[in-house]
Amino acid sequence: MKFHIKFSLFIGLMVFMACETKKSEPVADVSDRGGMDRTTLPIKEPPRPRYTELDARNATAPPRFEVKAPEGAPNVIVILIDDMGFGVSEAFGGPVSTPTMDKLATNGLKYNRFHTTALCSPTRVALLTGYNHHSNNMGCIAEAATTFPGNTGVRPQTITPMAEVLRQNGFNTAAFGKYHETPPWEISNSGPQDRWPTRSGFEKFYGFIGGETNQWAPLIYDGIAIVETPEDPNYHFTTDMTNQAISWVQFQKALTPDKPFFMYFAPGATHAPHHVPKMWADKYKGKFDQGWDKVREQTLERQKKLGIVPESTTLAPKPKDIKDWESLSDDEKKLFTRQMEVYAGFAEHTDYEVGRLIASVEELGIMDNTLIIFIAGDNGASAEGQMNGMYQEMTYFSGVAETVPDMLKHYNEWGSESTYPHFAAGWAVAMDAPFSYTKQVASDFGGTRNGMIVHWPAGIKGKGEMRSQFGHVIDIAPTVFEVTKLPAPTVVNGIQQDPIEGTSLAYTFNDAAAAERHKVQYFEMFGNRAVYQDGWLARTIHRPAWKLAPDHKLQEDQWELFNANEDFSLANDLSAQNADKLKAMQELFMKEAEKYHVLPLDDRLLERTNAALMGRPTVMGDRTSVTYGEGMRGMGVDIFIDLRSKSYTITADVEIKANGNGVMVCQGGRFGGLSFYLKNGKPSFTYNRLGLESSHIIAAQALKPGKYTLVYDFKYDGGGPGKGGVGTITANGNKIAEGRINQTQPGIFSVDDLADVGVDDGTHVADYGASSRFNGKINKVMIEQKK
Repeated sequence: MKFHIKFSLFIGLMVFMACETKKSEPVADVSDRGGMDRTTLPIKEPPRPRYTELDARNATAPPRFEVKAPEGAPNVIVILIDDMGFGVSEAFGGPVSTPTMDKLATNGLKYNRFHTTALCSPTRVALLTGYNHHSNNMGCIAEAATTFPGNTGVRPQTITPMAEVLRQNGFNTAAFGKYHETPPWEISNSGPQDRWPTRSGFEKFYGFIGGETNQWAPLIYDGIAIVETPEDPNYHFTTDMTNQAISWVQFQKALTPDKPFFMYFAPGATHAPHHVPKMWADKYKGKFDQGWDKVREQTLERQKKLGIVPESTTLAPKPKDIKDWESLSDDEKKLFTRQMEVYAGFAEHTDYEVGRLIASVEELGIMDNTLIIFIAGDNGASAEGQMNGMYQEMTYFSGVAETVPDMLKHYNEWGSESTYPHFAAGWAVAMDAPFSYTKQVASDFGGTRNGMIVHWPAGIKGKGEMRSQFGHVIDIAPTVFEVTKLPAPTVVNGIQQDPIEGTSLAYTFNDAAAAERHKVQYFEMFGNRAVYQDGWLARTIHRPAWKLAPDHKLQEDQWELFNANEDFSLANDLSAQNADKLKAMQELFMKEAEKYHVLPLDDRLLERTNAALMGRPTVMGDRTSVTYGEGMRGMGVDIFIDLRSKSYTITADVEIKANGNGVMVCQGGRFGGLSFYLKNGKPSFTYNRLGLESSHIIAAQALKPGKYTLVYDFKYDGGGPGKGGVGTITANGNKIAEGRINQTQPGIFSVDDLADVGVDDGTHVADYGASSRFNGKINKVMIEQKK
């Protein structure tokens, strides 16, 4: 002990003497950290000085170079709800209770003229960059990408995501929930991973990469690693992602309380499948019995009382394809009402989880200087459920129409883990009140106008006020840059950046009467197109979301003209009285469309899901065979070999234990898929068509322990997509089972229950007994397409 005290005194004396000694100064000066150039990223560190002094005791060390966020920069949380229309939330006059939104709005600002792109991925890339979706090459979703500029699905090098800008300027960054900006052919270990969240500016990512997920059994990534969901009967993804977000922000503030953070919180809700604990759905029992027509009317009245819309606003015409509620049968009313109850419960449950996140920020004492931007929807409510809704959404991709009697069989379980549901298009129109159309329809505010709330006590004086300046999702990044005192970069990694395309909304924070600055904005999705200029909107409805193809050519579209300043809901077409104005607006659209890579327009829908037809890549390319290894999981449609509507052979080289069990290879899950597996030692194959019917081919005898070559050979009948065929199983060349599969699934099995080797992650294609994990050894699995 005495030695340690003496040694410490000795060290202290040496430090004192060193401080008294005249230091040798470095040859080169060190740049002042406060004067760093933030327009070029990465921020250039100062030159390293050279010294002539031999002894470090006689030299002065330069100050440590460190990039810090500008002093006083707020934390930033951007919350983006999925598929929530303008008329859903109570905060914007809708029928769904949203106390978290209400609380934020009471202490912040509501924006009633804020707009998105009408579709998920395009809105997300626009939000996270500050550039239009076509500028980001995300004209629609990457699953429908082409090779035309504006539609490749690959973010250009001349655009850098906001998260990366903030990260390189001293922020911690994290994203939770839905991403859906990574091209599907890049979602594998082979990458490239440049467009994954963790290579797009986010230090932390916990969520799903695709467009939707099963809330009860999601495919989750933590960074780039797949995470197994816990075996918890009460598990729900929105709760899980919220727990993860709360944990992250608590950890971040515990370690670096003075360092600001940027969080992107994007639940998969309220996108289909509409999954929610029954207690939340049952809260709305009977509250939608009046039907979608009355709900639209009631929503408009509440919107007027709240000042969300002007008193003069009328309901825009309901599309003719949507039936009057009173004309429906009792069975239709019963089914459709339950669909809406489940959706409403799903939406309120999501608001509750957001509330838990906000409460954690309050408990940390950082609410005052945290900018919260809450966007209630990445587009309008979705009419992709078609006219009757769906018990199982994947029927849409296979062209199978679900009937009301069949869906009523699932009435009591609607929204549970045994369903993958969507609601009827009539509800989508009602949830987009007071407008006419829905998600996908970029030329109607029902597809693009979403309520937004901004909360920032340190920067916004007003409380409970409305802002009505025109805004667009490309305005979010410029707004964040302004309030954090950061410039949009001009050069990143040596590449000149495109000028930012959005306009900061910070000018509206403390001036309700400020003149509108975002004066011109184009809209386009699948041929639905419009242009806004100084309160006027010219548009054409090319195809509603419930139709799989347009019924006329682009050149035959009929245009309309609206004074959106006086006609909030776009109910009164003024084109007949203002032909010159309409012509000028049409010319403006073409000018903007050329400028932002919107042209040529592409109104194809199902054709664009065919990668080969569109010229976009898949991992398989032209190969007709592939060999997989044990542990390969989560392989999507663009990664795994395509076995739809064709003959093929699966050959598994395995070592089997006594009572061998588990999956050798599978694709899909409970709502459609195929699986080659062992159960109680018996080689088996199951084909599950849309969760509606399953065909099983099972060996009569269990195999003894040992090495085997197990083969499943499928001979397709031909004659078009979705036909049947005969499947045969052999073990070491000996036929042990054969059976017929009457029908196959022409469309994809799932967007989140993907292909696995050695296990069936997510929901299960078949009943494997205790576990889907293969209990022997898989040396390899080869799959070969046959002609």
